[in-house]
Amino acid sequence: MNTMNKLLSSKVKIRFQDCDPFNHLNNARYIDYMINAREDHLIEHYQLDVFEVAKTTGRGWVVASNQVAYISPAFTMETVLMESQLISYAPKSLQVEIKMWNEAHTKLKALLWVKFIHVDIAAQKAVEHAAPYLQLFADVLLPVEQTVFEERAAWLMRNGS
Repeated sequence: MNTMNKLLSSKVKIRFQDCDPFNHLNNARYIDYMINAREDHLIEHYQLDVFEVAKTTGRGWVVASNQVAYISPAFTMETVLMESQLISYAPKSLQVEIKMWNEAHTKLKALLWVKFIHVDIAAQKAVEHAAPYLQLFADVLLPVEQTVFEERAAWLMRNGS
């Protein structure tokens, strides 16, 4: 029986140097915070260090596209809750959803969908995932009902988690 967590979460504090003069998290920094949280989630929950994989196998994941919705501001020194999950995968790609909430998990601050492509770093071309990765993806997949980003953002704003 698979007991791996599919919806991963952690808390992080918004730092002064990442904010604009209005004490809001800078829009470009949302993506940094969200990707950093996903990297931490992979290591903590799945013992998957993507940087170690790249170093030892010559293969890794690169971002092919981002879709982000800025829903409400994150403020300097605020603690936010980050959630991430794998929502779909294919032989050469992954689709990950990352959500930023207020600490109480009652107000969505941002939604990010990231498409990652699995690549051979030396050849600089997309390659298929190895069987162990495909098994991990099958074990942790947590799809969402909405398949269009804007519909997903609207649904989350109406319904919360």
